Amino acid sequence: MSASFLDHFGTLEDPRVERNQRHALLDIVLLTVCAVVSGADGWEAIEDFGREKLDWLCQFGQFENGVPSHGCIANVISRLTPKGFGECFRSWTLAVAGATGGEIIAVDGKSARGSRDRRRGRSPLHMVSAWACRNRLVLGQEATEEKSNEITAIPKLLELLELKGGIVTIDAMGSQRAIAEQIRAQGGDYVLGRIDHPGRLYMELEVQPLQDRHRDGHGFRGAVTTEDTPHRRRKARVVLAESGSRQSPGPGRSKTAGEGGEHR
Repeated sequence: MSASFLDHFGTLEDPRVERNQRHALLDIVLLTVCAVVSGADGWEAIEDFGREKLDWLCQFGQFENGVPSHGCIANVISRLTPKGFGECFRSWTLAVAGATGGEIIAVDGKSARGSRDRRRGRSPLHMVSAWACRNRLVLGQEATEEKSNEITAIPKLLELLELKGGIVTIDAMGSQRAIAEQIRAQGGDYVLGRIDHPGRLYMELEVQPLQDRHRDGHGFRGAVTTEDTPHRRRKARVVLAESGSRQSPGPGRSKTAGEGGEHR
């Protein structure tokens, strides 16, 4: 699959009538995406970016009539259908990730700061996102009503992604057998956070200390390190993994993530 920006956005429908198309739609979209990724935070900032980087932009677009004004950019971008733009953007980012040979894809949910409307009784916007760590791109997002609904949103989000050759990381909220099976079915591997409820895997981790050990000739390795300073404590728990196992890893057995963090 080509990772060319223009190839993936070529199907985007132009909302303007033909006589008003002084600037090519793909030029406006290319300029906007590049500017926003570079930190532009408004229509005028996008125009300024285009004037500053016009020679570079001309390597990828036409820009026969120069850089569009900020009013033109705002008018065109605001009239694009979110669904159509989202599909093109998702297709492009997945192609970029595929061109670099797979990714570590971090799936996590976050509430948008400032999105709660207490006066109208509206909860904050909660989004489950898939973040490509190497390419530093959001590959896809799925909105949920609240954090407890992440379990139902994660499978929908994974369906949108090309997981072959990638490693999906999810916290304990998404540590579900069905989710693990879906990742494997789509050709990916996974690292799941531990769920603290009774079960074979939980008991195995609780009973066996995180240290070098052997069972039936197959090694388990792990360690916990703690570093104290005058102002904080840094504690790192490394990944616990089974090596040389005769049993192929199935859902719930593939990999178990440890934790790392600082305690002030």
